[in-house]
Amino acid sequence: MKIGEIAKKADMPVKTVRYYDEIDLVKPNGRSDAGYRTYDEAALRQLIFIRRARAFDFSVNDCRELLGLYTDQARTSADVKAIAKKRLVEIEAKQAELQRLHDELAHLVGACRGDNRPDCPIMDYLG
Repeated sequence: MKIGEIAKKADMPVKTVRYYDEIDLVKPNGRSDAGYRTYDEAALRQLIFIRRARAFDFSVNDCRELLGLYTDQARTSADVKAIAKKRLVEIEAKQAELQRLHDELAHLVGACRGDNRPDCPIMDYLG
C-alpha cells in the first residue's frame, strides 16, 4: 500500500503516517520503483493500534513501548497493565484538577450578580 492508502485505512492523516516514519515508530516495508513508501498489513495493524492508543492520550514513548509489547509474543500482561495503569492515574489526576477548577469557577459565577453594577467577584478573584 502507498502512504495515502494506508493513511486512509488507518483513519489518520498522511502527515501523521510520515511523522511516525520519521520517528521510527512505524516504518514502511519498502519503496516503490517510483520512490513512494510502501506499507504492508502489519504496518496497517500497527498504525491502527497507535491511533487507538493515542485516543487514550498515551504519549509517543508510551505508544512505542506498547507497540513493542504488542509485537512481542513473550510479553507479560503485567507489563502492559503497568503502562495503562500509569496513564489511568494521570487521567484521574487531570479529572481531579478539572473538577477543582469547575467547582471554583462555579462558585465565582454563582457569587457574581451579573447586573449593571461594576463590582464582580470574578474580576476581584482574577485581579
